[in-house]
Amino acid sequence: MTDELKLKLSLLPDEPGVYRYRNREGTIIYVGKAKNLKRRVNSYFNREHTSVRTTMLVRNIADLEYTVVNTEEEALDLENALIKEFQPRYNVLLKDDKSYPWICVSGDLYPRVYITRDARSRGDKYYGPYPRAEVAKVLIDTIRQIYPLRTCRLNVSRETIEAGKHRLCLQYHIHRCEGCCQGLVSAEQYGSYISEIRQILNGDTHQLMDLLMEQMQQLASELRFEEAELLKRRYKLLEHVRRRSVIVSPSIHNIDVFGLLRDEDAAWVNYMHVRGGAVVQSFTLEYRLSTHDETDAEIMSMAIAEIRKRFAETYQRDRVTEATVNVIPDVEFADLTFSIPQRGDKKKLLDIAVKNAIQRRTDRLKMMEKLNPEQRTTRTLTTMQRDLRMTVLPRHVECFDNSNIGGSSPVASCVVFRNAKPSKKEYRHFIIKTVEGSDDFASMREVITRRYSRLVEEGQELPQLLIVDGGKGQVTSAIEALDSIGLHGQITVVGIAKRLNEVYFPGDSIPLYIDKNSETLHVIQRLRDEAHRFAITFHRKQRSKGQVHSALDDILGIGPKTRTLLLKHFKSLKRIKEASEQDLAAIIGPAKAKTLIQSFNNKESNQTEE
Repeated sequence: MTDELKLKLSLLPDEPGVYRYRNREGTIIYVGKAKNLKRRVNSYFNREHTSVRTTMLVRNIADLEYTVVNTEEEALDLENALIKEFQPRYNVLLKDDKSYPWICVSGDLYPRVYITRDARSRGDKYYGPYPRAEVAKVLIDTIRQIYPLRTCRLNVSRETIEAGKHRLCLQYHIHRCEGCCQGLVSAEQYGSYISEIRQILNGDTHQLMDLLMEQMQQLASELRFEEAELLKRRYKLLEHVRRRSVIVSPSIHNIDVFGLLRDEDAAWVNYMHVRGGAVVQSFTLEYRLSTHDETDAEIMSMAIAEIRKRFAETYQRDRVTEATVNVIPDVEFADLTFSIPQRGDKKKLLDIAVKNAIQRRTDRLKMMEKLNPEQRTTRTLTTMQRDLRMTVLPRHVECFDNSNIGGSSPVASCVVFRNAKPSKKEYRHFIIKTVEGSDDFASMREVITRRYSRLVEEGQELPQLLIVDGGKGQVTSAIEALDSIGLHGQITVVGIAKRLNEVYFPGDSIPLYIDKNSETLHVIQRLRDEAHRFAITFHRKQRSKGQVHSALDDILGIGPKTRTLLLKHFKSLKRIKEASEQDLAAIIGPAKAKTLIQSFNNKESNQTEE
């Protein structure tokens, strides 16, 4: 396995999609789908395979490509289309041309609505495909319950109606058809049914779902729960239908899709070619921008020109004349028209193209970080410097948090991050010494004074950024403590309020709101979580010590070893108090047992007198 392939494997996303393996000659030898691309593709390389065919496949893999989609079913559809397109050597190929089911609305005078796996007839309209035949069948059944459609295969035309060639069938007598074969319903009235059905099949299932919901509620109110459950199942399947496939419609034929994504110094353009409603090619171009003068339209023009050159054979074979884009290019191309769809199947294809451009950008950033880990750190620190209005990079950051319950056992913690990562050996905790009761501001002043007085005395490095858990009051206390030891203005101080994206600065009563997706907020969140965890853990230890001390350590004659023996045997103070003198004597001897019993009795009598 080459280093480049190893790097690609490490950068795969945890998203559904389709992957393609190429051999050393660049030929696609396998196409596969995955609910999670990272797990599925890596499984080929991190285990021994019992199948000889799979072992041979892995040996011949020289390169990897992939396309991300929205759902596993979209991946299934796209996999099917690519297998038919490239006929990979290691795929199990279909022996016939049947694929997923479509719903066809025929082009007759009285159109039929039926399921087919052959979407080729001219003059008919096809919808789908549907990843599961069950979904298409339920949709057809539900439509037929609502609309009186003909189901026969008779040739119904004006001539046959006038000649009276057909007789009424059972469907007419059970009121499921209005007698199209004898013209008992007008073509216009029947056409209104078909118009509504087309709307549903185009994805506007709200009307049908609302009707099903009403019927469900009616059946439930009549205590007909079994029938209501059947309608509920149909309702759920209709919800499933609304998530349309990436293979959109056979009427979308031989078009290109270009999705452009741009940031400060780079741009990505994803290209997809659609044939027969299926995405059969996907490729992403990356541009490094030397200046910021290039417009999006100029970048799109360069990308289209490059794609037409690279895939000239496809353009000549399919005679591509239409392109869907999210930016209109500033150059006209011969025999090629552009459109920016706002809804529908073409808009969905454009969204998929943009999603793949985003994924390519993510892959590039991850690859750069793996090759140069310092680059990500520098980017994170630079973002923090900008967001927190600092003049230097915050390579050394310290965060403080107080912990107490009703003023008992007050403690504080200090966690240290270097280069945006925890430096746990530098973590410190403090027992509050000069503050009585629950005074968080005074506690913060004491802790910061003690911490930085010691750093100054020992000549150690000061942090560039100090974060306190709290708002304006805590920030003010920190500033006062720093000023008292001569560190005025040498350390940037900010406070993090309970709502994490509110950052307080000294002398400013209005907080700064940081974008929840910002790297700055992610680092601050880790700092505060660490400080809180470290403080809580220490506080619990202190409380635990205090509880044990108050019960046993004040008894004369009961030392640490005796206390350990008692707790080890009886497990708790409650059980020690409930034990008989004989039980205690068996562990610590008669004299100490008697002393312990007398101490407990004296304490109880004192509490009673009080």
